[in-house]
Amino acid sequence: MKIRLGSIKSILLMTIATASLTACFGEENSDLKSWMKESSEGLRGKVEALPEAKPYVSFEYKAFDLSDPFRAAKMELAKKGTGGGLAPNTNRAKEILENYDLEKLRMVGTLTQGKTINGLIHAPDGNLYRVKVGSYMGQNFGMVTAVKDTEIQLKEIVEDSGGDWVERTTSLSLDEAEQKK
Repeated sequence: MKIRLGSIKSILLMTIATASLTACFGEENSDLKSWMKESSEGLRGKVEALPEAKPYVSFEYKAFDLSDPFRAAKMELAKKGTGGGLAPNTNRAKEILENYDLEKLRMVGTLTQGKTINGLIHAPDGNLYRVKVGSYMGQNFGMVTAVKDTEIQLKEIVEDSGGDWVERTTSLSLDEAEQKK
């Protein structure tokens, strides 16, 4: 029988590798193994029970029973005045101050002519306008109901979430910078 020199070398190398690997797993890690054993002696795993699942309750959406806020027919009835309720007069000519939001208009003073008190309004276009009781201003059909030294009171007609027209009162106070002059 012939034994090759290459096969003897490979057998010898495998024997050395096995012996050296066996040495790694000897007594060197015994302290680690004993610590692991001591640490795990008193431990007992306990998993808490899962909470009881609540049954699923579906939600039924019933918006079809509600009125459509975007339906144009309801708003058209109110604008025409056939709804029997409050509605702004859309047939009258608009005044210049109705082109601006009320928040952009500033009361800067008053002007008295005889028994009539006019309010002086500074508009965003840079011009000064006079208003009196019965004048319109703002984009919510606001009609001036009273002009006083420090404020102008208005009655506005606005549309609520249901499409109905409602009245609200508001006022425009004298600009603080003008009061100090």
